[in-house]
Amino acid sequence: MAILVAPQFPEVDQEKLIKMCLIHDFGEAVTGDIPSFYKTAQDEEHEATAVAELLKLLPEGITQEFAALFAEMAKRNTAESKLFHALDNLEGVISHNEAPLETWIPLEHTENLTYGTENAAYSEYLRNLREELKQDSIKKISNTLYRFQI
Repeated sequence: MAILVAPQFPEVDQEKLIKMCLIHDFGEAVTGDIPSFYKTAQDEEHEATAVAELLKLLPEGITQEFAALFAEMAKRNTAESKLFHALDNLEGVISHNEAPLETWIPLEHTENLTYGTENAAYSEYLRNLREELKQDSIKKISNTLYRFQI
């Protein structure tokens, strides 16, 4: 997603954004991708520890660079970190929309309609993308419910 949407954000350093996406996946490689509505502060801490431990395995210069990017991601105050967090949320919505509705828990029927809205709010492009994903969710829910009523 980062590669696909980066051209819409010329102020964003695309290489830095992609590195943030990869660093984020370091933690999830150890902890698993815990749904945000289940993730606790303890889970966040465990993921950060996992990232730190994996970064120690890299050459020193890369370790320092990636650790600085991970810290930047946590602060969410740069163009790259803001876009990263929005894309991470929107990717979750896309994944749910691609999964069979039978795999959704009841909370996801409402969560998929709003998840990531706050992180996408700063950009017209992301707001529009978020709205498209919401419409996809509504269509999926409606089509599946209609199919079961027949």
